[in-house]
Amino acid sequence: MGDSQEPLLAAPMLDQYVILVTTVLLAGIGALMSLSSSSVYAQSLDLGPYYFALRQLGFLAIGGIAAFIASRMGERLLRGFGWVAYCGAVLMLILVFTPLGSDAGKGNRSWLVLGPITLQPSEFAKLAVIMVGSVYLAARREDLGQFRHLAIYLGLYGVVAVLVIAQGDLGTALIIGAVLIAQMWAFGIQKRYILGLLAAAGLVVAAAVVTTPYRMRRITLFLHPGADPDASQQPLSAIFALATGGWWGVGIGGSRQKWGGLYDGAQNDFVFAVLGEEMGLVGTLAVLLLFSLLVWAGIRVAMRSRSQFRRTLAATVTAWTAVQAMMNIGVAMKLLPVVGVPLPFISIGGSALIANLVASGILLSCARHEPAAEAYREASRRSGPPRVTTVVDGSHRD
Repeated sequence: MGDSQEPLLAAPMLDQYVILVTTVLLAGIGALMSLSSSSVYAQSLDLGPYYFALRQLGFLAIGGIAAFIASRMGERLLRGFGWVAYCGAVLMLILVFTPLGSDAGKGNRSWLVLGPITLQPSEFAKLAVIMVGSVYLAARREDLGQFRHLAIYLGLYGVVAVLVIAQGDLGTALIIGAVLIAQMWAFGIQKRYILGLLAAAGLVVAAAVVTTPYRMRRITLFLHPGADPDASQQPLSAIFALATGGWWGVGIGGSRQKWGGLYDGAQNDFVFAVLGEEMGLVGTLAVLLLFSLLVWAGIRVAMRSRSQFRRTLAATVTAWTAVQAMMNIGVAMKLLPVVGVPLPFISIGGSALIANLVASGILLSCARHEPAAEAYREASRRSGPPRVTTVVDGSHRD
């Protein structure tokens, strides 16, 4: 059995195909769920039932084009784009504190309103800081033993994290912190620095929770949901939704919890619960399998990359997708307190969707430059199309 599987696992284009197919399927499920999960909430705002779904399809088209462009970028372009994206993301995060910023009715001042366009800069900042961190680490590999260079690297993340926390978005700050730890570990930075950073981050998070009443309330409700059933309505409704779904679900569009219990959370923080109610255990397992395959392929790309930059970039992008998916699903399953992070590719939100698709495009770019994939393409170019030869009969005829 092992011998029959080996050729498939050793196929030079396997990682590219897995990344492409899983991304397309997850984005397709996201497009389907955007219609089902958001229709009730859209009508409660006196909008058409297809309002958010049509917007999401538009963002999907933009993100698909951006992902294709990213997948064709070489290392030099990716390095340059990383710095441009970082500077742009920091600028947008700062502009959120100007009159252009908005809380979009969510409580956190995390949105940037540019005329008819509303962006969430923190979603782009996640990818930007991953890219610029990979650029810096690859360029300073021999200098990171000196604390000064390590401090500059941590400062790149610190600027973004401070701006995000100042907006009141602790969930995104946790994602950025997890991504930083994953990137340091993937690059091989000394464990004492990683452990020290974890301890410092734990103190910061604890302080941010203790000093903010609504965050403390979330922790209290997570531990004792019966203390305030009204405030615990969304997490409890998510559990009811998953339980109602059974094996096969109640059918697409048939969710009952999105009509009241989940309210606005049905389309983002608790979209996995709506998916479980409508598609059942089979649907949730299929989504988990797709995420697992995407993460598996991303790890393979990181391990097979010859370039230190691509190796670090692929590993960190993969870690970001995995951590964010686990946090969102953990909240929906009431394994974690509500932290307010979207489910990659599936939750409603144009900024998040575009950033996730570009990240998959970057993974594809890294996969295209695996040694086996490059050798395969080179061999294909050399062989070219089959040549037509003519057989000439050299015998003489009388």
